[in-house]
Amino acid sequence: MKVEIKKKEEIKLPAHCLSIARGSDENLYASCVDGRVYSLDKKGHRNEITRHDNFVSGVNISNGSIVSADYDGIIKWTSIDSGKEQRKIMAHKFWSWQTKISRDNKMIGSVTGQYLVGGYKYEPSQETEPSVKVYDAYSGELIHKFSHVPPVQSLAFSNDSRYLAAGNLMGEVRVWDLNSGKIHTTWNTPSFTGWGIIKGHYYTGGVFSMEFSPDDSSIYLAGMGSTRDPAAGNGKQLWEEFSWRDQAMPPKKKRSALDDEIGQGLMESLSFHPSGAFFVMAGRMF
Repeated sequence: MKVEIKKKEEIKLPAHCLSIARGSDENLYASCVDGRVYSLDKKGHRNEITRHDNFVSGVNISNGSIVSADYDGIIKWTSIDSGKEQRKIMAHKFWSWQTKISRDNKMIGSVTGQYLVGGYKYEPSQETEPSVKVYDAYSGELIHKFSHVPPVQSLAFSNDSRYLAAGNLMGEVRVWDLNSGKIHTTWNTPSFTGWGIIKGHYYTGGVFSMEFSPDDSSIYLAGMGSTRDPAAGNGKQLWEEFSWRDQAMPPKKKRSALDDEIGQGLMESLSFHPSGAFFVMAGRMF
């Protein structure tokens, strides 16, 4: 299936955009490194909705509120109608890498973690706080907290809102059953993690975005392929699909990006089209 994408409109923002969401009013909401969250209408008009004291890493829409998270580990709820702050919580001691709202609009998940060297092989040290947290989207109360190896850079809720998956720098994916609060499965893919031998010796890359397939049978991962020069960012634009649901069988890679259909660069976002027929990735070149 060949899909052609044509640029319909271009909207300029005052700073680099880290996350974007579409509201029920069809406005777009963008969170930026200038600490602001902006609303963008169909005519390209921009309005500041709320602001944080640090980079705003995530924005989601839930129950008439804008839910935004930042590099101070704060998650804030702001009314779309009034623009007033409704609540604010300290979710993490370090920054929030990514946030997602569950499909039923009842939960918000956030992931955190700092890459600190834990040994002579430069492996990440153990977490100093739970790296994955799930909050009630209405009240902001903590529902779940899960352990992972930091930094945890991405997460996704299943379409039935029962499962939560999270991926980290080292390519490790963990999936939890939110009904029981227990881990469902885990696996590791080395494809997204690079070891620098030029200009610096440390791990780089990781799983930057993930989504469940429309029928929840697969989990798709996106990021950048391995590179020996972390500063160059010249790994290939990468995605992989894994089966995960059957606990009697270990998760298995089903498909991945083909070299002749991709270039080089970091893929930071993956999303399925509403039809479920295809997905798109977005990112940046270094």
